[in-house]
Amino acid sequence: MGDLSRRSFLTGAAALAGMAATAGLAGCAPQQASGEAAAADGAAASSSVEPAIGETPAWLGQAPDIAASDIVNTMDTELLIVGAGNAGMAAAAYATDLGIDFIVAEKAGAVGATRNWYGAVNVPECTEAGKEVDTVKLNNVLRQAFGGKNDMRVVKTWLDESADMHAWVKQIMSNYGYDVNFDADQGLGHGGVGVDMYVPPIQVNYTAREDCPEEYAKLKRNELFEDYIGKQGHEVTYGFDLAKLLTDDSGAVTGAIFDTKSGFVQVNAKNTIMTTGGYAANAVMLDALNPILSKCLTASDWTPGNTGMGIKAAMWAGAMKDPQSAAFVFDRGAVEPGTKAGWTKESLESGQPMLPSTGQFNPGSQPFLKMNLHGERFFNESANYDWAPHAAASQPGGVYLEVWDGNFAEDIERFHSLGCASLTRVMVNTVGMGTDAYLQEWIEKGIVVKADTLEELADGLKLEGDHKKQFLATIDRYNELFDAQEDADFGKEPYLLSQMRTAPFYGVTLGGTLLDTSDGLRINADMQVLNTDAEVIPGLYAAGDCGGSVFADGYYNLTHGMACGRALTFARHAVNHIAGKKA
Repeated sequence: MGDLSRRSFLTGAAALAGMAATAGLAGCAPQQASGEAAAADGAAASSSVEPAIGETPAWLGQAPDIAASDIVNTMDTELLIVGAGNAGMAAAAYATDLGIDFIVAEKAGAVGATRNWYGAVNVPECTEAGKEVDTVKLNNVLRQAFGGKNDMRVVKTWLDESADMHAWVKQIMSNYGYDVNFDADQGLGHGGVGVDMYVPPIQVNYTAREDCPEEYAKLKRNELFEDYIGKQGHEVTYGFDLAKLLTDDSGAVTGAIFDTKSGFVQVNAKNTIMTTGGYAANAVMLDALNPILSKCLTASDWTPGNTGMGIKAAMWAGAMKDPQSAAFVFDRGAVEPGTKAGWTKESLESGQPMLPSTGQFNPGSQPFLKMNLHGERFFNESANYDWAPHAAASQPGGVYLEVWDGNFAEDIERFHSLGCASLTRVMVNTVGMGTDAYLQEWIEKGIVVKADTLEELADGLKLEGDHKKQFLATIDRYNELFDAQEDADFGKEPYLLSQMRTAPFYGVTLGGTLLDTSDGLRINADMQVLNTDAEVIPGLYAAGDCGGSVFADGYYNLTHGMACGRALTFARHAVNHIAGKKA
């Protein structure tokens, strides 16, 4: 990888081991490694004076001036793919199929890790399960969810083409010894969010068959894609750190310059696809573009390479970014009692903003009783994922408490949470770990408090005085609501209510876990990047979290697998468009 400290083009991140080492606890997001730290261009993330209207924001900066004499090598290709994550490797695999000459430039030393699930619309497995996605309804649901800030034409590309993407991926995965599984639970009821909301049946995943060769059985999709392109004479070029895009006099993008161990390398390309991910590992961008996050985040689960460089480089070349921020935040940022949300004081003083923890505590997505640090219930707990942390952003400390009793296994079975929130139920009940084995690691770490009485539980969660009294009163009230099977306070569905009467009792302090951001470069329905006048920039495409136009404010958490599904679909579409083919 290039000498980042020497040139300071990118925001770095410390790659630290996640706390979610226990099988099934790691959550949904594809990650290379968990990271705690996001170094903010050598300066601490803090509230700063906003730039005057028309000025370049501090997080964007200026494109570096790289002299021709600094270029140590020049390469030429038909297609340049910047980033080897979900979108980048899908683009590479499909370009291989079409016989397109390409280079995949990746700054890390390995492809981005992923999991073998994604969302696709009206695939054969969905039909076989007797289900169907109402695509018109879903497009309008997403329009409503994002306040009309997305582009319905771009969303429609995923709606219309994800089934073809799925068929293509399915064939490759099958050849490696994997079978597809469809999540038939999707579409049941209203999704457990307190109101009637559409839960489209779209999520599929892959598992290795018994005849899957041993060398492939433990590999994930991106690793299989790397093997796939390798068998056809292609490879991923590692250690290529994006410095800037190249443009000609007309404004068209003609390639890029990369910082490598050997010096600057210029890649000339007829077309370039940006697949560099979001900016979750850039604290300065996060604080500037999505300030609510520092009010409610306690943990990170991002890929350290997601520093927003692809977005910045494209903007230097004239691209328009989504005006509205959006982030993938999960309600799983478990921390020790007494911890508050936001960048730690010590990390701010060091100039490398860090969150208190890393990884994901999957039971955080279960709809158990939750309350603030004053012992007060403050929202409907059936609203999971980013809804809980966002609500907590205006509560004391930006964190909240989640409590449950000895009926944990029975409760989560009844809750029947969908998507990756179901992993707790699967590991405890289906796989058969049981409550004690599943929670033991977290108890030993001092994250989960286990107590014989509710008073001891309050003490373990560091509640004192009136706050402890309110905590106990809130539990009494919640038991009353359970007995009545009616949540008269916040309107939670009766089947999602539980009681706190059976020892042992458990509690945990939670905030949000940040995975990545999804407000990226504005694109059209062909994945072409748009300039600040909303016109196409010739030669430039974007897919994955680097590309925008789909999400705003957050992630519609009932479209399980959509984020990855749209990344794969859009990458494939971009390559088709470059090749002059209709999807």
